[in-house]
Order: sequence, then structure tokens, then C-alpha cells
Amino acid sequence: MEIQEDKLQKDVQYITQNPIISPLLDVICQTTGMGFAAIARVTSDRWITCGVRDDINFGLRPGDELDVKTTLCEEVRLHDQMIVIDCVDTDPNFCTHHTPLMYGFQSYISVPIIRKDGGFFGTLCAIDPRPNNLSSPVVTNMFKMFAELIAFHLQATEHLEHTEAKHSYQLASIKKSEDLQKIFTEQLENQVQERTHELEEKNIALEKLNTQLESFAFISSHDLQEPLRKIQTFASRITEKEIHNLSDSARDWFRRIIDSAKRMQSLIEDLLAYSQANAVNYKFEMTSLHQIAEEVRQDIEEERQAKDAIIEIGSMCEVNIIPFQFRQVFYNLLSNALKFSNPDHPSRIKINSEIIPADHVKPDEVSNDKSYCHIRVADNGIGFDQQYGEKIFELFQRLHGKSEYPGTGLGLAIVKKIIDNHGGSITATSRENEGATFDIYIPLTQPSH
Repeated sequence: MEIQEDKLQKDVQYITQNPIISPLLDVICQTTGMGFAAIARVTSDRWITCGVRDDINFGLRPGDELDVKTTLCEEVRLHDQMIVIDCVDTDPNFCTHHTPLMYGFQSYISVPIIRKDGGFFGTLCAIDPRPNNLSSPVVTNMFKMFAELIAFHLQATEHLEHTEAKHSYQLASIKKSEDLQKIFTEQLENQVQERTHELEEKNIALEKLNTQLESFAFISSHDLQEPLRKIQTFASRITEKEIHNLSDSARDWFRRIIDSAKRMQSLIEDLLAYSQANAVNYKFEMTSLHQIAEEVRQDIEEERQAKDAIIEIGSMCEVNIIPFQFRQVFYNLLSNALKFSNPDHPSRIKINSEIIPADHVKPDEVSNDKSYCHIRVADNGIGFDQQYGEKIFELFQRLHGKSEYPGTGLGLAIVKKIIDNHGGSITATSRENEGATFDIYIPLTQPSH
């Protein structure tokens, strides 16, 4: 059924007049490197630009239209599924598709925006003439979370408009009859107070969300954690205090917002740790590895008790390292060992170190004129297939399901980067259900920084 023109224009205005849209699109372009990002109102026969950031002179402004049949958003609408293309030329499904050829892009992502009632509103999409790594969980989760935030704002704006219109209608009706005004004065006052209080709460909630998102274009990844925590808190309060007013789908949306915010916060924290895991501007100090290991064991005492695990700290060296970075190394490795413990028997983790000459170091890429500190962390957990012994140190690599073993896939990547900064190497050996062993080799003499 064809949608009336005034309804379409009102939908476009909801987006163009929303203060969160511009900073949200700025975040997308700055985070992903995409040159064009937009929010589109999509129907069976219309594609209308609602909000846009255009760094590649694509030429669209709010209110402009494309032939919907020439867009991939039409397929998103029909199948209610996101489309992600890292590189058109190498994508078997889209390398000959008419849309990339017509508009000249190599990378593309489009996520559906679904209304409260389950109806399709449009898409949050981005394009660029260059290939891009858009299929990574960081990017796809960010697009999904932003699409949910846009849907939430649409719901709140429409509800606010409906409430104000109903309020105005009630006032106009009462003014028509003095008798009715006398009869319903007390009732009206109560309703007005309730409506006013309701509107104030919704305005306060929207202002909080707007405050979080308006500064997205100007803040660093470190500062993104605070608005994410506020989004999570705000959504939790609504589900707790307004649960009886929410439909099943609305409850599910708020749950998804909370889950997405948690995942994004974990990703940001781990990305921060990864980005800070370099030796520049950090001081190397002679440090007791035993002291660091003991401090980390105390930090994870609750996790250890929950797993009924034994953590044995053996003989440990004193080495020239960046102390806080090695604290991160031990924390990640010991936490990993607890996370992937075997439920069929008690968990046992051993950590020790010793000084060895270069010819005792297993990796080939070592300097023969140096001595090394060999650190070993071994456990009796579920282990992994040895074919993944190198892959586990790559960014966002996961060998197990997210639901069973939560995490971001950055822990071991952070460990490897820190070891690389110290001029060392790390290897992992394992067999499934037979535990895992991590061997670290750090040169005793570190370069000056």
C-alpha cells in the first residue's frame, strides 16, 4: 500500500530535526573511514535521504531521492537483513551487481531500522569508493546498536507528538462546553498532571541520550565508555520502571540495547588496552615477576574461587620490563586459563620463569648475543586445536562461541603486542581437552625508549 506523502515527509523530519543524527553519522565515518554515511526512508517505491554525511561528494542532501530499484536498500527492506560488502570486486554476490557499477563504490554496509511495531522504516547505510573491513564485529555491532538507537528515538518522538496532540484535543473539546468544563475539571487536572509528569520524564530521558550522542564526533575512543554506560543505565531503568507499559518487542529492544552497549564497552576497553600496548613514552624498570604474578592472583581471587582453581606461582625472575604492561599480560593469560577451564576436573594453572641462553629459545627470531627470561603459563583446561596456535593471537579471533565463553577476542592480541614491544616472542601449544601452554621469551637487555 502506498504511503501518503505527508506521512513520508514527517518521517524524514523526525530524522533531520533530531540532534543526535549528525554526530552519529560523524562517528560512523570517523570510526570506519567510510566517506559517505546516510539514514534513508525506504518504501516499496521510494528512497529518501533523511540524514547524511558526505565526504566524497556523492551529492545527496536531506530530502533528495534515488530510484529505490537501483539501491541495495531495497534488498535489505525485502529480506529484513543487513548487507555488508568489504570489496565489491572480490564479492561473489555483488561483483557484477548493477548498483555498485552504477554508483561506483567498492565497500558498502546497510542495516535495517525497525519501528516499535515491527514495521520497516529504512536503513542506516555507508559507502566508499575504496575497499574497507566492514564485516568485523566491531563495525557490524556498532551499526546495529546505532540502528536500534535511531528506532528508539523514532518511537519516543512519535509517542511525544501523539501525547501532545491528544492533550491539545482534550483541551479544545473541553473549551467548547462550559458545562463539560465544570464536570471534568478535576479529572482533567489530574490527567494534565499525569501527562505533564510523563512528558517531563521522557524529555529528561531524551535530553540525557542526546547529551551522550551530541559529542560523539569530538571525543576519543577512551571517552566513549561513559556514554555507553549511561545508555545501558537509561535503558535498564526504563525496563525496570516502565516494564508494564512496554510490549514484548519493546522489552526485547531494550535488552538488545543493553547487550550491545556491554559488548561495545568491552570492545572499547580492550581496544584501548591494545592501542596503549606500546613501549613509547613508557619506562622500563627492573621488576620482580613474582610480585606482579602475586598481585594479579589476588586481583582474580573471586574468579579463582568460582572455578575452585589452584594457581601455582613457581620460581620467578627479575627482569627489565614495563611493569603495568606485564601486569596486563599475566592478567589476560590467567583470566583466559580460568575462563577456558575444564568443568570435568579441578582447574590447575602453573606460572614460572627462568633465565636461559639464546640457544635454548625455541623461536628462531632471537638474538644470539642476549640472554632471555623464559616465562611459562600452563593450564589443564579445554585447550584448542594446535592448527590455531598462531591465529589465536590475531585481533578479534575466537575459537569458541560468544554465548558460552564471553569476550571480545582481543585478550591474546594485547598480550602479543606487549611481548613484541619488549623485543620478545610468545608461542602457544595445546591439544583439545588437554590444556594449553604459553611460552614467553623476553630479552634481559631492553633497548632505551
